[in-house]
Amino acid sequence: MTPEEMAPVRPRLETFAGQMLRRVLRRRDQLATGEAYVRGLMLDGRRKSMDPMAERLGVDTQRLQQFMADSTWDYEPVRENLTHWALERIGPRAVVIDDVGFPKDGLDSPGVARMYCGALGKTGNCQIGVSAHLVTDHASSAVNWRLFIPESWDPDKIDDAVQADVVRRRRDRCKIPLEVGHREKWRLALDMLDQMYDEWGVGTDLPVVFDSGYGDCTAFRLGLQDRGLSYVAAVSEDLSAFPGEALPELPEYSGQGRRPRPRYRDKPSNLRNLALAAGRGNLRRVTWRRGTRKTSGNPGAKMRSRFMVLPVRLANKDIPRGADGSVPERLLLVEWPAGEAEPTGYWITDLPAGISLREIVRLAKIRWRIEHDYRELNTGLGLKHFEGRSFFGWHRHVTLAALAQAFCTELRLDPKAPAPA
Repeated sequence: MTPEEMAPVRPRLETFAGQMLRRVLRRRDQLATGEAYVRGLMLDGRRKSMDPMAERLGVDTQRLQQFMADSTWDYEPVRENLTHWALERIGPRAVVIDDVGFPKDGLDSPGVARMYCGALGKTGNCQIGVSAHLVTDHASSAVNWRLFIPESWDPDKIDDAVQADVVRRRRDRCKIPLEVGHREKWRLALDMLDQMYDEWGVGTDLPVVFDSGYGDCTAFRLGLQDRGLSYVAAVSEDLSAFPGEALPELPEYSGQGRRPRPRYRDKPSNLRNLALAAGRGNLRRVTWRRGTRKTSGNPGAKMRSRFMVLPVRLANKDIPRGADGSVPERLLLVEWPAGEAEPTGYWITDLPAGISLREIVRLAKIRWRIEHDYRELNTGLGLKHFEGRSFFGWHRHVTLAALAQAFCTELRLDPKAPAPA
C-alpha cells in the first residue's frame, strides 16, 4: 500500500493488531511498535528489512531491532489468536501443510545450510520454514510456523567434538534454545498439528492436505492416522500398491517348520500402472471451482479436469498389517486430463468411501491457496526479507507477516474497505 492508501485503514489496522497482540504486548509502546512493524510490512517498498522499513515508518531502526530480536514477547499466543480469527472469519475447509525456502547469502542465520530451495529452483544456501495454513477456496491464513534445523546445526548429530563446539557457538549467537535440535520436517508438521488441534481449538473434522514431499512419507501419514486426522495427500506415481480387491492368502502348511503367515499372492504394482489398468473409461469430468482466466471456450473460467477414484492398498513395508496380513484400503484419486497419454496427478486419501468425487477433488486442489499465500507474503509483505540472525526474531517476523496477510484478507472480505488490499 502507498501511504495515501494506508491512511484511511490505519485505525482499523491498529484495532486489528491490538486484538492479535494485546495478550503478549502489555505496554503501550510495545503495542505501538508491533502495529508499526505490521504496517511497515504492508507499505510499498522493494525491501521489507529493518532499515528501509524504519525509514518509511519514520522510526529508529534500533527500536524495531530490539522489538524483534532482543525483547521477550511470545509469538505463540499471537498465532493462537490468528487461528481463532481464521476459524471464525474464513471458515476453513482444510489444514494445509507446506514449506518454503528463504535464500540467504551468508551462513550465520539460524538453520541456514545448503539445501534444495524452491525459491531458487535448485540447491543453495537457505533456511526452510514449515508452515500450516487454514484454507478455504476464497481465503486462507498461515497460522503456524517452525524453522527447520538441519543436522549441521545440531551438535548432537556431529561426531567431531571440535566441529560440534563450533556449532554450539553458532547456535548461541542465534539464541537457538538448547532443546531445539534437528527434527525432520514431517515431525515439525505433526508438532504444529498437535498444537493446533489439541490446544488452539481447530476441529478434528478439518482434513490435512499436503504435497508429495510429505505425502510420500509413510511415517507422516501414519502419524495423522494415529491422531485420528483424515488427509488428502499428493503422492508420487511410483508408490507401490495392491489393487483394492487384492487380499492375502494363507499358503498351505507343509507340516514342517514355522506355520506360514497370510501374504499377497502377487507382487505389488505402482499407482501409475494401477491407474493405466483402470483405463479412461472410469474418468469423470469434475469442476471444482471458478478461476480468473476466461476464454472463449470457457467463459465461466471453470477449473475442471477428468478424474477417477480407485480403491488401493499401499504396500510399503512400514505400513502395519492386519491380523489377516492385509494392508488398509485407501482411495486413490487420479487426474487424467483430456489429450494426455497418461495421468498427471495422484492423491491418496483416507476420507470415508461415501464422499463425493467432487469433494475429494476440491480438497486435493485446495493447495492452490498456498501458492497465493506465499506469493502475497513474499512479494507484498516481506516474508523473506528478514535479515536478523535471531531464532526468535525469525519466528516473530513470520508471525507478524502472517498477521499482515490476515489483515489484507480482512479488507478483501469487506466490500466497504476504503483501500485495495
